[in-house]
Amino acid sequence: MTSERGIEVASLSKDYRVHSRQAGLWNTVRSVFHRKYETVHAVRDLSFRIEPGERVGFLGPNGAGKTTTLKVLAGLLHPTSGAVTVAGHKPQLREYWFLKRITLVMGQKQQLIWDLPPVETFAQNRAIYDIDRDRFEQTMKELDQLLGISEIASKPTRQLSLGERMKCELAAALLHRPEVLFLDEPTIGLDVSMQLAVRDFIRDYNERTGATTLLTSHYMDDVAALCPRVIVIDRGRLCYDGDLRKLVQTIRPDKSIVLRYTERPDRAALERIGTVTEYDSIKAVVRVPQQEVRDAVAHLLLDPKLHDLTIEDPPLEEVLRELFARTAEEGA
Repeated sequence: MTSERGIEVASLSKDYRVHSRQAGLWNTVRSVFHRKYETVHAVRDLSFRIEPGERVGFLGPNGAGKTTTLKVLAGLLHPTSGAVTVAGHKPQLREYWFLKRITLVMGQKQQLIWDLPPVETFAQNRAIYDIDRDRFEQTMKELDQLLGISEIASKPTRQLSLGERMKCELAAALLHRPEVLFLDEPTIGLDVSMQLAVRDFIRDYNERTGATTLLTSHYMDDVAALCPRVIVIDRGRLCYDGDLRKLVQTIRPDKSIVLRYTERPDRAALERIGTVTEYDSIKAVVRVPQQEVRDAVAHLLLDPKLHDLTIEDPPLEEVLRELFARTAEEGA
């Protein structure tokens, strides 16, 4: 067993052979005797490396291959080609020590038993992972401090809210103190306050234990709050791997100045400063190049009708949309 806790992916590809047929009774009958198959390339020649202790966002549109990649990294799927190493192990071998060092949390799946309280799942996982009772009790205390689950863990799972279930799911997944976390949409369906609580917990766990964390999420606030680095894929291929701020500055080197007024602003005057992307009777948003922000703000502050001014980065969703568009053009 090695002490390495990083992730290495080299030229990973994962293909599926899918049965294909047209609609209709005759086509259904014919497919019984003469099936047609097509190959779907879920992941194609993907390579990256994640150092121990990093928190990395894994992004892409629906169908990009994110969940497939996570399942390969967790050992649930075998790669078609390429090499994958997680914590010094080959995931597809599903060795005992490998399984004790990782966890996979999927926001749309659950391991809690529906009609039993989460404490039963905790006890079950303690037996599965052969966790010493003293260590188990200590871990439960730490998780309760971070998640506040002591009052809900004894209720039947079906009586818990979605946010409460996700707290217990995270606790069950982390009882064995994994060194590598694969988190697939961990905040999906949660309200804003619960999203913040889960983000804080993930950050705290990473900083306390140094666990390597790979996060996928369609909530860009999750990624912006947790992941200094992002890996972006589209149609199974790598689009970007690097610093999140640098990606934003490269794709959208501008700032949005959000303005609120006591009276309707002069749109023509705003258009002389930058591109007006939003405008109504008391609010306007002006997009200006980053290097011109200071002069633009100085000019805007001279308007006596101005009530409030804030400067924002472009939404990460827009940045990714433009990145995918550029990637598609380059591919074409």
